[in-house]
Amino acid sequence: MFVAKDERIAAYGFGEGHPFGLDRHAVFHNELARAGLDANIEFAAARTATREELLAFHTPRYLDFVADTCSGEGMFLDGGDTPAFPGLYEASADIAGTTLALVDLVMGGRARRAFTPIGGLHHAGRDHAAGFCVFNDCGIAAEILRSKYGLKRIAYVDIDAHHGDGMYYAFESDPDLLIADIHEDGRALYPGTGRAGETGTGSAEGTKLNIPLRPRMGDEKFLQVWEDVEAFVASGEPEFILLQCGADSIAGDPIAHLEFTPAAHAHAARRLCALADKHCDGRILGMGGGGYDRDNLASGWTAVVTEFVRAC
Repeated sequence: MFVAKDERIAAYGFGEGHPFGLDRHAVFHNELARAGLDANIEFAAARTATREELLAFHTPRYLDFVADTCSGEGMFLDGGDTPAFPGLYEASADIAGTTLALVDLVMGGRARRAFTPIGGLHHAGRDHAAGFCVFNDCGIAAEILRSKYGLKRIAYVDIDAHHGDGMYYAFESDPDLLIADIHEDGRALYPGTGRAGETGTGSAEGTKLNIPLRPRMGDEKFLQVWEDVEAFVASGEPEFILLQCGADSIAGDPIAHLEFTPAAHAHAARRLCALADKHCDGRILGMGGGGYDRDNLASGWTAVVTEFVRAC
């Protein structure tokens, strides 16, 4: 079991006072140590994604735009959520590269499970930034799993409070990328997408499962709809599972309002490990995603890692 730990991924964030601050990595790793899991974990260092790897998902024009815009200050990469500043391109490439390093460790047989806390940047599209997300490491990982390792069927499961719009619309017409996304109803929360009727287009119709929930649904509702997620993923018989486990779906988050507990994250991780063991030779990668209450992200992500360790 590998967990990413490196000051280079800790450097991805938008400064003091911003919801996506620079302390999230340390808060998580402090809780992981307090839980006594260090003895069961190998820590993985960061690496920088190459331009070629970033191009597996993103367009050349977008990469150039990020590089140019981040050469100065006072600009945004999107409509106002994602500030640009010197060093952000490099930090973003480190996030993507670290996710790919974990993919390599799992595909190389050195571990069956892996987790990165500062990853899961699911709002970035192929040609744009969005929602604090510059490079979409989830999408890059999916494309690299196919191009480098020859996998065909990949499942992406997202329990972040915000709909993973960058993933959904990038793969909306792709029948081999299963997406199951539980999120707060877009009528109440950014980005306003992820309707239940969005199930894929063309030959991919039926390969996407969006489950929008009203605010304050809690664990009881999560466990109810999780049964649909589990059946959906199992029916696709994936060869690799990507889990985006944003902690902003936990009660007390300052931005979102679903009010799950860390037990929901533990349940998702536990059940996906069982599916991975059945269909994927155990291969699953967790990515932290959102989460803006520090106690919540520490406990939610530690719950996921605990289940990954137990299932190893």
